Amino acid sequence: MLDVRRLRLLRDLAHLGTIAAVAQAHAYTPSAVSQQLAALQREAGVPLLEHTGRSVSLTPAGAALVQHTETILAALEAATATLAAARTGLSGTVRIGAFPSAVPTLLPAALVALGRDHPALDLMVTELDPIDMPDALRDGRLDVALWHDYDIAPVEPDPGVDSVRLLDETVFLAVPDDGWAEAGDPIGGARQAAWIVGSPGTLCHTVAMRVCQASGFTPRVRHHADDFTAVLALVAAGQGVALVPELGVTNPDVRLLPLGVRRRTRIAYRRGAGSHPAVAACVAALETSTNAYLAPHS
Repeated sequence: MLDVRRLRLLRDLAHLGTIAAVAQAHAYTPSAVSQQLAALQREAGVPLLEHTGRSVSLTPAGAALVQHTETILAALEAATATLAAARTGLSGTVRIGAFPSAVPTLLPAALVALGRDHPALDLMVTELDPIDMPDALRDGRLDVALWHDYDIAPVEPDPGVDSVRLLDETVFLAVPDDGWAEAGDPIGGARQAAWIVGSPGTLCHTVAMRVCQASGFTPRVRHHADDFTAVLALVAAGQGVALVPELGVTNPDVRLLPLGVRRRTRIAYRRGAGSHPAVAACVAALETSTNAYLAPHS
């Protein structure tokens, strides 16, 4: 019989790439992870891992077993959801992840409603870049996540994550309010401008690079900033231009030029967990709060 805990380590190795990263995610030592994977390989009776120097990769059998593991873990999530639905009332901890511009806009009303309707739920919010959310969902640091991508930088579907659509937003080019010439192509018109972009490695940074590259140039980056309030303050001070989605618009002292780029937000959770009453309650509350937030802006 294959051990589920060891299967989870193999699945995480497939996603994270190194035994050290798996060990960090599970608060194990790398030696302990290696021992557990060796035991799984003995249980399987076929090689699951290939070692090349200090690196390790999955064999075809190992990769196939990871696919089965995703199904097994989803079935366990669904079983947990069924048992939770059989209990009276909602209780326990729900860990909610959100990207920064969702925290002050979409999340507060949802938290108030959940606290009112389900007072035994212990709600914990963590602010994360969307790039980090799939790993956080898989390893249990999050139960529900407000997760987004952009049509110009789509995120590949994750086999361990299910989601429902929440909203799409227009992305704007934010420019200083004075002295900016109108252009039929706002991005092309910003070719010579200084740019304010997200930190390297964030989704916002990737999107800014791709938007500019699609117009045939690499932006001249002057500042890195990840908070849209700070980004817009820098734009208002004449320090450059920046991409800002609708939820991030907080400063009226800039000009906003709409682009043909969309940011797409979904509510994500572990595969199989969608019927869990606490997850379903979070989804419903977030959908209601989003509709209420958007109503005055539509």
